[in-house]
Amino acid sequence: MPDMTRKTTSARKATVTALAWTVGFLIFFPVLWTILTSFKTEGEAIAAPPSFLFFDWTVENYLTVNERSDYPRHFWNSVVISVGSTLLGVLIAIPAAWSLAFVPGRRTRDVLMWMLSTKMMPAVGVLVPMYLIFRDTGLLDTKTGLVGVLTLVNLPIIVWMLYTYFKEIPAEILEAARMDGASLRSEITYVLAPMAVPGIASTILLNIILAWNEAFWTLNLAAAKAAPLTAFIASYSSPEGLFYAKLSAASTMAIAPILILGWFSQKQLVRGLTFGAVK
Repeated sequence: MPDMTRKTTSARKATVTALAWTVGFLIFFPVLWTILTSFKTEGEAIAAPPSFLFFDWTVENYLTVNERSDYPRHFWNSVVISVGSTLLGVLIAIPAAWSLAFVPGRRTRDVLMWMLSTKMMPAVGVLVPMYLIFRDTGLLDTKTGLVGVLTLVNLPIIVWMLYTYFKEIPAEILEAARMDGASLRSEITYVLAPMAVPGIASTILLNIILAWNEAFWTLNLAAAKAAPLTAFIASYSSPEGLFYAKLSAASTMAIAPILILGWFSQKQLVRGLTFGAVK
C-alpha cells in the first residue's frame, strides 16, 4: 500500500514552496522593475505597452546621475546617519530593556505600551516644533541632528526587540553572576550582551534598514550638507515632470547598498528573528 502521508507531505511542501516563491516575486517585482527601468531610455521607460527585457539597454542614466549629483556625499551621509542612530539607540536600549526584563516591581507592560504609542502619532504633527528646535539650536541640516532624531524615532522599536530577546534568557544566569560579585555593568556587558548577540545583531541590522529608508525627517530637516540618499532620490522630481529612467537609476543607486547588506546578512537576520523561538 503506497505511503499516502509521504505523498501528501511532498505535495503540500511543493505547493507551499511555489506559493512562497510567487509571493516573494510579487514583493520584489517593484524593485526589479525599477532596476530594469534604470537601463532604459526615457522613451522606453514610458512606452505602452512596457517592455520587460527586450529593449535597448543603456547606462546613460547612471552617467547622467553621477554627473548631476554628488552621490558619494549622499551615500556617506546615509551611512553616518543610519549606523550612528542605530548604535546610539542600541546603547540606550540595552540598559532599558534589561531593566524591563529583569527588574521586578515595574509596570513593564504599561511602559512598553507607552513607548509603542509614540509611534502611533503622525510625524507631521510634531514637524513644526522639531524644525524650530533644530533651527534655534543650529542642528538644522546637520548629521548630528538627524542622528539624534532618528535615534528617538526608532528607539521604541529597538527597546521592544531587545526586551523580547532578553526575556528568553534565564534570569538565574544573571543571578549567578551577581552572586559571583559581578557589578551591574559587568552583568550587562559580559553576561547578558554575549548571550543575546543574535538578537542584538538582528536589531542593529533591521534598524539600519529603517534609518536608511527614512524619508520624512531627512527631507524636512536636511537641505544640502547633511542630505542622505532619500534627498538624492527626491532631487529627481522636478517641475518639468518625472524623468522615470533617471529617477530609477538614482533609486537603484540608493537601494543597492542596503539590498547587498540584506543579502549577505540574511542568515543573521533569520537567526535573530527566530532567537528564542525554539526552547
